[in-house]
Amino acid sequence: MRLRLWSGILLGLVLLISITLIWVWRDFSRFLQTPLTLPDTGIQLQVAPGTAFRTLAHNLTQQGVLENAYYWYGYARQQHLAHRIQAGEYAIPAGTTPVQLLNLLVSGKTIEYELTFVEGSTFRQLMAQIRAHPALTQTGLEPTTVMAQLGQPVLHPEGQFFPDTYRFPRGTTDLQFLRRAYRRMQVELAQAWAGRAGQLVLQSPREALIMASIVEKETGQASERPVIAGVFERRLRLGMKLQTDPTVIYGMGERFQGNIRRRDLREDTPYNTYVHYGLPPTPICLPGRAALDAAVRPVAGNALYFVAKGDGSHQFSATLREHNAAVRRYQLQKR
Repeated sequence: MRLRLWSGILLGLVLLISITLIWVWRDFSRFLQTPLTLPDTGIQLQVAPGTAFRTLAHNLTQQGVLENAYYWYGYARQQHLAHRIQAGEYAIPAGTTPVQLLNLLVSGKTIEYELTFVEGSTFRQLMAQIRAHPALTQTGLEPTTVMAQLGQPVLHPEGQFFPDTYRFPRGTTDLQFLRRAYRRMQVELAQAWAGRAGQLVLQSPREALIMASIVEKETGQASERPVIAGVFERRLRLGMKLQTDPTVIYGMGERFQGNIRRRDLREDTPYNTYVHYGLPPTPICLPGRAALDAAVRPVAGNALYFVAKGDGSHQFSATLREHNAAVRRYQLQKR
């Protein structure tokens, strides 16, 4: 009698456990495929470096996003993924399931932000953009110490960063961002210099960078860049002064108010190419790849002068007489 009783109890327990396990498995499977509790616009999830998966699971449960922290943690352990999540900021769209969320966190596909440096921008403008971007972490970096932080303490920062659109995750530091733009410029400059024309008056990549920055500032028309580079190439070869206004403006700094006066052309700054022969001591802006290529592959010809025509293009002249006539036509008459 007792044996039957205990057998019945044992059978009942096995049946209860089996039913419970079946229910738990079905509920677990349902959980994995049921979308998270998210607004229609989704959410942004920030996973801090060093966050334990168990902690993340409980935090999401407390926030009402995740239904069951233990289920999610158990699934991650089962898939050997609990220790493979990556820190960063993630966009979690509505309809995401716990399985999809885990895969996203393991993939490291974080939200990326953009910052664009326009060709012809100055280093001062670049730093202002970096400091104003909300996704970049500011480290208190000073403009005067940037190049030292990049391992180039004697190098002037102007022109050393390649203008382009950069994508990066939140938490990227200002120094990390600048290092990336600096290395990009080194690559672009090296490639341009490797493809330079023979018998070039420029003697080094540094001089090519300076020339490219002047060309970048002189014209926005792609077809004119190699032509203007050719004018400056011939001027240097003949021992003439470059006499280019953008270098004068750069030397004036914040004193420039939109117009160059005669006394500005006579002011003895290191960047005044109306006063000094040869190239200025540093670049005057961030040149793009087209300007770099133009600087090292200038167009051959006999033009030594050019003047703006007022429509974004220039009139090129081989003699001073022709140039003066072009100035009267395009500049003096307009005034």
